[in-house]
Amino acid sequence: MRINLTKKDLVNLIYMQLGFSKKISENLIEDFFQTIIENLSKEKTLKISKFGTFMIRQKKSRLGRNPKTKEEKIISERNVVLFKPSKEFKKLVNFTNNE
Repeated sequence: MRINLTKKDLVNLIYMQLGFSKKISENLIEDFFQTIIENLSKEKTLKISKFGTFMIRQKKSRLGRNPKTKEEKIISERNVVLFKPSKEFKKLVNFTNNE
């Protein structure tokens, strides 16, 4: 079972299900991701209704250790993206055919 879903897979899904050309499908996917990235970088939070919320959080610098060599090193501060799924999304993920 494959666990990765690539942009090419998404383009093919749109191409097959909606009938758009592959070029239009590719542009649609690229524009969608670019919109998410731009809004997230401006606002630091992006909520997609009935899906979830993306948030940018800044992590402070800290002391890390290489597990093989035991060498200590400073890990610089950086921004990380967090995702909190909506209640509807959680319900869909946890849905079973027995219900």
